[in-house]
Order: sequence, then C-alpha cells, then structure tokens
Amino acid sequence: MPVELYWRIGTHGDQPSLRRRTPTRGDWAPLAPGNLAPGVRDDYSYLEHMGDVARATEGAGFAGGLLPSFPNTDDPWAAAAALGRETSTYRFMIAFQPGFLHPVQAARMTATLQRATGGRVVYNVISGGGGPAQLWWGDKVDHDDRYARTSEFLDVLRGVWSGSPYSFEGRFYRVEGARLPSALLGQPFPEIYFSGSSPAAIEAAGRHADYYLSWLEPFHALAEKFAQVREHSVTPPKFAVRLDVLARPTEEEAWAEIEEGWSNSSVPADATGDSIGWQRSRSFVTGPVDGPRDLEVTPNVWGGFHLLRGGPAFGLVGSYAQVAARLDELIELGVDSFILAGVPHLEEAYRVGENVIPLVKGLS
Repeated sequence: MPVELYWRIGTHGDQPSLRRRTPTRGDWAPLAPGNLAPGVRDDYSYLEHMGDVARATEGAGFAGGLLPSFPNTDDPWAAAAALGRETSTYRFMIAFQPGFLHPVQAARMTATLQRATGGRVVYNVISGGGGPAQLWWGDKVDHDDRYARTSEFLDVLRGVWSGSPYSFEGRFYRVEGARLPSALLGQPFPEIYFSGSSPAAIEAAGRHADYYLSWLEPFHALAEKFAQVREHSVTPPKFAVRLDVLARPTEEEAWAEIEEGWSNSSVPADATGDSIGWQRSRSFVTGPVDGPRDLEVTPNVWGGFHLLRGGPAFGLVGSYAQVAARLDELIELGVDSFILAGVPHLEEAYRVGENVIPLVKGLS
C-alpha cells in the first residue's frame, strides 16, 4: 500500500517564516474587519488562504490536509465543510477531542460531511494534553480517564453508524436506540488517526486506530513505541508521523535559517499539562543547550521547532536530499503516512512538494 502524505493547514493564522515571529495572515496578526488577511487584499479572507493551501497541496500530490483544533483556531468541522468545495479528491483530517461532542451528534455531522464531500473525511482523534488548554474547554477529566472516555465515544459512534438501532450504557455515555438518519446510511466510516504516548493511549489506539499517530522522535524511540502499539493492537496497525520540515537547497542554508530564527526567539512558558508526548520530547535532549545545533539529537532531527512556532518540538532540518533521505528511513522503520508542515504554510507546501517529495524513494 502506498505511503500517504498530508499537509497541515493552519486553522489559526500564519507567519512568514521561522526567522521571524511576526505574523502576516490570520489571527496571529491585527485583523482587518471581517477576519481579512492583513497586507494582502482587502477582499481576501483567511478562509481563502486556507483554500489556497489545500489546492496547492492537492496539486502537489498530497492526499489531504490536517485541520488542527485548539482554543485559538477556527473550528475544523466548519472549515472542512467550506474547503470541501474548493478541492476534488483532497481529504480533510479533522482533529477533535471526543469529550466535547456527543458521539451521536458526531456521527451525524461526519456522515453529512461524507455525503457532501464524497467520503473525504478522516479523523485525528486526540484526547487532550491537560493543563490550561484542557480547562479552557471546561474539561477536568484526568489523563487515563480521557482515554477511557475516547474508547467509549468511538464504540458508540461505530454502533450508531452500523445502521441498526444501537443502545449503550457506560461510564461516560448512554444511548438507547440511536442510529443515523436513513438518508445518511451507507457512508464510509472515516479512517482514524489516533495519537497519544502513554500506556492508556497506546492501549486505546490498539483497539480503535487505523493509523497510530506520533510526533517525530529520535528514530530508535519511534521504533520502540511502534513495537508497543503492535503488542496492543487487535489487527496489524499502520503508523503515521507528524513533523515539521525546514528544507533548503543546501544544509548550510537550512541551518542558517534556524540560526536566524533562534536569535529572534524567546523560550515560551511550558504549559504542557499532563501530556506524556511532551514529557517524552523533553527527555530526548540532554546536556546544556547553548545554540540550536545542541538540539540536533541525530543528523537532521532537530528538537527546537517549538521555540520558533507553536506545536511539537521535533522536525527535520537539512538539504532537500537530506530531508528526503530521513523520510525514507522513517518509511523503512514502518511509517505508512506522514503529516508534514512548515511555515508559511502555502509557500513551504510548494517548496516541499516540488523539491523534497520527488526525492523520496519510498513513495514510488
């Protein structure tokens, strides 16, 4: 089965590059009336910018785009509904936390989107990292119980999707005779990308995931994590990795951009809650950090992206050929799907699509 490629679509604004933290599009910058993109055109909305990113990556051969969901983002469900009409085959990986939707409503929303888009909805199921971001949603359920709740949610959603009246009584949900409207029956059930690094997450992923999704880590750590997921999986799992990419014609050019971004950055407050993934990321960097290359844990694998933009710490930095080679190594490790990202989203989508992807041997 061919390896699939997704690109992150920024649902929360954009910035010009990792060199500067000054934003240029969306709500990372002062907004013109109507959420217009500053400095572009007075009739160009941020939704149109997201449409440009989707069309660019569809044309470059990406299977689809990840639509993130955080307190500071647009709603990914609504964005997917709008962007579906801007593309033809492009899939929309909707990130969401099951605790904030009822599974019966989620089933109806999803089946409606499947019918509207021709079956192009994919799930990125996340159970939340705790801390202030989780409390923003009003959610005080503790770490392991969030994964138990996610498992119940997906059980109910699948049951409702089956077409027959479905009843369920558990710790978190109770339904009686629930089913989809007859007009929505027969829509394809979305593929599930399931993320989480704790034992509770890995156990839940083994039950429900089509793809186990991990942030990028040093490759030996990923191999160990994949082995744990295989032990808990009901069926042979597939694996996906989410990572940022900074690729340039030469290694020197790539690191020069990192150096410039580093000189303009400030270390953000660590508000990661009880996320095991964040704790793992921190554990891979040992010793003093005096400059950006001290965060290069293995060749081209850099753990400082979170200092230059929001999101996971680890990504790939290097020449086009080096980044393609690292992606090939990940494919050999067992990765079946990638969610790639870079800022600015549109420009980097073209750069990666035109200069890196053609060099990845494992995609052919």
